[in-house]
Order: sequence, then structure tokens, then C-alpha cells
Amino acid sequence: MDMKTRIDQAVKDAMRSHDDATRRTLRLVLAAIKQSEVDQRIDLDDTAVFAILQKEVKTRHESLEDARKANRPDLIDELDAEMAVLRKFLPEEITDEALLEMAKAVIAEVGATSPADMGKVMKELIPRVQGKAPGNRISQAVRSLLQN
Repeated sequence: MDMKTRIDQAVKDAMRSHDDATRRTLRLVLAAIKQSEVDQRIDLDDTAVFAILQKEVKTRHESLEDARKANRPDLIDELDAEMAVLRKFLPEEITDEALLEMAKAVIAEVGATSPADMGKVMKELIPRVQGKAPGNRISQAVRSLLQN
């Protein structure tokens, strides 16, 4: 079963169980997926859906930091619940060690030697770890390896 179908089924299950937070969160994700499909005029595969899920988690994480600064416990609880729902659909995050090993392998494959080659490395590495690590962690790993 593809990821869009799993999310759609989870929305239906949330509606049956009257879980408003899950239903609301997943409907927003489905709307983002649909908007992306309409904009690009394609059906998104699981990799692209993972990217949207990660973007949604990142957005909520940034909002969570703002809610903490504003001392808004109601928003903090709501955002935590939404992020928990979204993380159920993402694959388990890759460890830093595994990410570094994959980055080393890609650096060797493309023959990168300096930070100027970062684009080549990222182009090959991102599809391999899509959904398993956020983009900022990937770029930090590649940058640290290319600077040394």
C-alpha cells in the first residue's frame, strides 16, 4: 500500500474513532500532497510524500519553538500531538554514524574533494536517505566530511 493510501485510511480511521487531532493533521497533509500534485501535474511517489511529511514536521517544530517562547502551553500540546501523528508515517530516522557512512560512500562515488562539490554529493545522497533524515542533517554531514 502506498503512503497516500495509508494516510487516507488513517484519516478514515480517525474519523471513526472521533480522533480530531489525527483527522485534522492528516487532512492538512493530504491537502499539501494534493496541492503539490496539482502544481507539478504528477502523482507523487512515496519519496515525495515523505518529503512533504518532513516539511510538515519541520513547520510544526518551528511553531513549537515560537509557542515555547510565547509561553503557550495549549499550542505546545497541540503541536506535540500533531508531530507525533506525522512521525508515525515517517520511517525511523537514520543514525548520525549511518548517515556519515552513506555520505562517505557517495563522496567516493562522485569523486568529491572540496566543499565546491557539495551539490554533486547532495544530488546523489538525498534520494538515498529521503524520509530518514532531514535535509539540514544531511547537508551538515556532507559539509563536515568535505571540509576535512
